Amino acid sequence: MSANVADVIIVGGGIMGATTAFFLRRRGISVILLERGLVGQQASGVNFGNIRRQARYLPQLPLANRALAIWEQLPQLIGDDVELIQRGHIRVAYADDQVARLENYQRGAADYGLDLELVSGAAMRARYPFLGAEVKAASLSARDGHANPRLAAPAFARAATRLGAQIIENTEVLAIAKDGTDFRASCADGREYRAPALLVANGAWANALCSQFGEPVPLVVRGPQMAVTEPVPYAIAPSVGVATTQLEETLYFRQIKRGNIVLGGCGRGPADPQQRRAHVLPEHTLTQFRQLARLAPALARLNIIRVWSGIEGYMQDEVPVMGPSARVAGLHYAFGFCGHGFQLGPGVGDVMAELIATGATSTPITPFLISRFASEPALA
Repeated sequence: MSANVADVIIVGGGIMGATTAFFLRRRGISVILLERGLVGQQASGVNFGNIRRQARYLPQLPLANRALAIWEQLPQLIGDDVELIQRGHIRVAYADDQVARLENYQRGAADYGLDLELVSGAAMRARYPFLGAEVKAASLSARDGHANPRLAAPAFARAATRLGAQIIENTEVLAIAKDGTDFRASCADGREYRAPALLVANGAWANALCSQFGEPVPLVVRGPQMAVTEPVPYAIAPSVGVATTQLEETLYFRQIKRGNIVLGGCGRGPADPQQRRAHVLPEHTLTQFRQLARLAPALARLNIIRVWSGIEGYMQDEVPVMGPSARVAGLHYAFGFCGHGFQLGPGVGDVMAELIATGATSTPITPFLISRFASEPALA
């Protein structure tokens, strides 16, 4: 087989594309992955790093459960350590309505196999003494945790390469067409690649390719607002977030083994997909520090040593696009994970490889199909 021809072309080298390449090769399917920059350079490498199932859209939990089972096999599965700390995720409430939301979610999540423990009062204070006085209750998902997003996608890409995948970086795809049974990906450097199956997994840039096949989607780009503090002695094992509908309260933080506190939330900043630039707004960093003083007062004394952002793709309905095209045979999508895709990544890759290889998947993905945006009947 020519080096420019494979069974599957993947456009996008984030965690969705890299994990799909890995699982396709485990099934013996040849794959070419085309990445405009470097693998894991965009949203997959700049996000918070939550390995979190709780607080997800409930129909997404089967996919999140499948993903967690894969995270728990690392590094044996891919031969790399991605700094996974599986010490739980807690979601805290400041007000009675937030406590009620945690209780309702606990009941709904149980139907999907996610066991959550609600703690409050003296028991909560004894278990999580770092929490501020305003915190009324905490919901613990004990098997959740966090990992290093800068390591994960490149690690899966290296593992896929060892299995025979072609991972081609610094290669911009300008257009894709379907000639007979094959897709043809034309790149800025003049090269072309062909395959009978194609996966669009290029995040915030995906709508341009979807539109070429008559399937535009309401996708917008935003920049996460991230920061990290100086290191202090390691003491906080779970990742922590706030159960709130108020954007300025949506703080989350985690402590890594080196002692630094990674934090994010409290707003999103501007992002330009054409220039591939995103910005942290100073007012968001200041809000994060005010909310950190409320959530974990002792941490507010620390110095921030770095801030960063990236380019994330958000769908209008806050639900990703994942699965086969409604119009073109052999075309598949996995993008628009709305800032919540890192934990799902290995599950998405496993499901997409299964779907491409067999035409079906054992994990339900109907709510994520691109057909929900269709304005015209699907082509035969």
